[in-house]
Amino acid sequence: MGYIKEKEEDIVLEKWRGGVFLCSTKNSFEADILESKLRGEGIPCVKKYRGASNFLEITMGFNSMFPIDIYVPEETLQDARNIIIAVPLEDCDPIDYDA
Repeated sequence: MGYIKEKEEDIVLEKWRGGVFLCSTKNSFEADILESKLRGEGIPCVKKYRGASNFLEITMGFNSMFPIDIYVPEETLQDARNIIIAVPLEDCDPIDYDA
């Protein structure tokens, strides 16, 4: 699986279908959210299903048993990483709905 060592030049990239490994998701819901976010930012991505996850998604409409890997083109990898960074809610400004 793709992983990052301490130095940027030591990055090991797992390649598949013309893309490089970005992350793994726990289920098809998370994979669909990330895919939508990446495509909305103009970054194409491919989902690689593990085990019977693709079969489960087709037959049951959802997969929560096997992880799904997300791959993006190598030249967009850093942008994709920046897009999917989680932001803690404490760091967000509150929205004033009455204004």
